[in-house]
Amino acid sequence: SVRSALTNLSKSRRIMTFPMGRRKSKRKPPPKKKMTGNLDTQFTCPFCNHEKSCDVKMERTRNTGIISCSVCLEEFQTPITYLSEPVDVYSDWIDACEAANQ
Repeated sequence: SVRSALTNLSKSRRIMTFPMGRRKSKRKPPPKKKMTGNLDTQFTCPFCNHEKSCDVKMERTRNTGIISCSVCLEEFQTPITYLSEPVDVYSDWIDACEAANQ
C-alpha cells in the first residue's frame, strides 16, 4: 500500500513525513483563583485593647468612614474613596494614633 511504501522510503532515506492537519496548539494555563476570603469589619481598640469592639461604618454618600469602639466610646472619622474597605479606615486610625504619640 501507499502508506507502507512511504514509511519504508522515509526509513531508508531518513526523511521525516508529518501527517496532514493543523499544528498542535499549546494549552493556556487555567486562570489563577482569586482570593475569596472576607476582610474583617470588627477590630481591636487601640485605647482599651478590647478585641472586636470597634465597628466600622462606611458612609459612601458622604465619602466618610467612621470607626467607633463600643466599650470606651472612642470614635474616629476619615475620608474614603470608592475603593476603601473597613480595614483601610482602621489602619488610618492606627496611623493617626501613632502620629499623635510622637
